[in-house]
Amino acid sequence: MTIPTEPIGSIPRPLALLQAIERAGNDEDASLTGMYEQAVQDTLRRFEETGSPVVTDGEQRKYHNFWTYCVHGLRNTAPDGFAIPFAAGHVRRMPRLVSGPFRYKRYADSFVDVAMQHSALPVKQAVISPSALSLMYPADGLSDYSRDEFIDDLLREHETEVRRCLQKGAYKVQIDFTEGRLAMKIDPSGLLLSSFVDLNNLALTRFSAADRQRIGVHTCPGGDRDSTHSADVDYDELLPLLFQLKAGSFYVALAGERDRGKVLQTIRRHLKPDQRVFVGVVAPIDPRVETPEQVRDRVLEAAEYIPIAQLGTTDDCGFSPFCDDTSTSRDTAFAKIRARVLGTRLAEQQLGA
Repeated sequence: MTIPTEPIGSIPRPLALLQAIERAGNDEDASLTGMYEQAVQDTLRRFEETGSPVVTDGEQRKYHNFWTYCVHGLRNTAPDGFAIPFAAGHVRRMPRLVSGPFRYKRYADSFVDVAMQHSALPVKQAVISPSALSLMYPADGLSDYSRDEFIDDLLREHETEVRRCLQKGAYKVQIDFTEGRLAMKIDPSGLLLSSFVDLNNLALTRFSAADRQRIGVHTCPGGDRDSTHSADVDYDELLPLLFQLKAGSFYVALAGERDRGKVLQTIRRHLKPDQRVFVGVVAPIDPRVETPEQVRDRVLEAAEYIPIAQLGTTDDCGFSPFCDDTSTSRDTAFAKIRARVLGTRLAEQQLGA
């Protein structure tokens, strides 16, 4: 496709799998292996049926959630870490590091391995950002493990994960940076966001220019139980710094924004010539399924601001970033993905792309 279209990542898990996890009491129980495999196969099959040119495993095996899958279950953590409050009133918490060293428990390339066994299409893999995981380190520090030591370990682990995904043949590695917009809510001065961008760039500069063209960054206001954590933060406070990140692609939630034109103007001002922006054209937390024509119109709107050579389309967010979120069904998720794919093609035809 001349205008590329890609998913973000998560697809709601089958209810039978969620029920089995609850019965097992442990999402890594060996008895669940077959059900995980079936969920991945079904996800990839349904992705292919939508006509999607790029697929993911739907994060079916990302233990617990998209944010802490790599550290979930570490023995040197406590469950009472950084709190993420959502507009619906619920709170998600990160684990808190209680001692060093910091190590991943699992790397996302293991998900690439499985997905590539079940689909011949390009496989995209999402990973969590270093800045998100940096929130695990306690504000008052650790007596036997300095923050500098932690950051060194964090950057090494992130680099290892991304490099392994690329080496396994992932079409694109997407760094989830949902905490970017949240940072402006926590600290309106912008200092926290600047520190996040600096930290992520320390990781990105470890890769070659060619590798960075296969690395993207996703930003959104959060998505969980049809709610967000930072939709009230003006994109103008985030986007200028976002495009300072040394990545080739950017995935920007847009379908759920009240003033898309304003956001597109900001993107146009700050997008660099060697960057491509994938704009969100379907909103996972909206229960209504967009029509291909609605998607087409959103793509045409974006094309008024962004050169076609730098334009792509995506979903605003994953459909179930936290594994126990059942607010959106699998059928709805794939219906929205199909609308995105078809609508992008319709826009191509109208643009003569």
